[in-house]
Amino acid sequence: MQEVVQIDELDRAIVAALQLNGRAPWSVVARIVGASESTVVRRATLLGDSGLLRVIGVVDVLRCGLGVPVLSRLRCRPGTSYDVAGRVAALPQARFVAVVSGSADVVAEFVVPTHADIGRVMVSGVPGGDRVGESETHAVMRTFVSNHDWNPGVLDEPATTELRDSAEPPFEDRFRQGPPERLDELELAIVHALGEDGRMSYKALAGAVGASESTAKRRVESLVRRGCLRFRTLAEPEVLGFAVEFMLWLEVEPGLLERAGQQLAAHPATRYLSATTGRFNLAGQVALHHYGDLYPYLTGDVGSLPGLRTADVTLQLTTLKRAWVPTPAVGGGSASDVVGSLMATDPRGARQQMGEK
Repeated sequence: MQEVVQIDELDRAIVAALQLNGRAPWSVVARIVGASESTVVRRATLLGDSGLLRVIGVVDVLRCGLGVPVLSRLRCRPGTSYDVAGRVAALPQARFVAVVSGSADVVAEFVVPTHADIGRVMVSGVPGGDRVGESETHAVMRTFVSNHDWNPGVLDEPATTELRDSAEPPFEDRFRQGPPERLDELELAIVHALGEDGRMSYKALAGAVGASESTAKRRVESLVRRGCLRFRTLAEPEVLGFAVEFMLWLEVEPGLLERAGQQLAAHPATRYLSATTGRFNLAGQVALHHYGDLYPYLTGDVGSLPGLRTADVTLQLTTLKRAWVPTPAVGGGSASDVVGSLMATDPRGARQQMGEK
């Protein structure tokens, strides 16, 4: 972060609007937040230059057959958590990394080409050596809700409805079944370009990928419609007024897992929730406004879930990486290319999954 930026209500409203629709036109955002378009652009630019706001295009790796998301919990030797987290965040396969407190010291999400690669990453690929005392992995089976779909509740219902209506709908339920999509070379180039700048104009995108503007627009719309591409607004929860962020790990009776997942996914504090393999079969990321909200949330909202057997919380102390992008806590950085990350891990396997010979 280059300078300290004081966040006010207008900044929060702008970020909230982009959280609801990362590619919303500045004119629409300005009207919704009650400011001039020039003011909105200036504020958003300042937030972006400070590392507090960024919109990127994110490929759905499961939908496109590009990889398998895996959540990992690491226990580290005392005093080594930040070192281990930094080394893990440097891995191209790491999409999310945080130092946490509780029953784990570091939590990470990896994307690996296939299930067979989980062992290679967790046994021989995780850096830190003897600093890591134990680890456990949870492969994602089904995503109920993701950070792309989170509504921080800053804007009123009419504004939220307008922005959501013109944004891509959540794909978790629409594309739960069926064979994966295959991306061709042009689509991969589009994904890469939008991974650097999700608000890139179609004219700029066309120049970046070597296609006509109409072709670039049509391909982006196709990727969104097929559930391959979504737009992620990267902003730390504190910018939106959330002081507490944590990972929630639940064990639920298998027969009630779908009900519990749907109920928790509908909670406004849930940023991410998936059904996983392993000791915990429901894993989520939650943001609350105040630390004092944690107890009633656990005893009431979590405690009321059907079939709940065990609940565990790991508070996020420092988040180093979100959606492959380093956070302001580690100085920011450019977006990683998911395709490049997977191909760097296993070039031949990644190409085969994409249908490339």
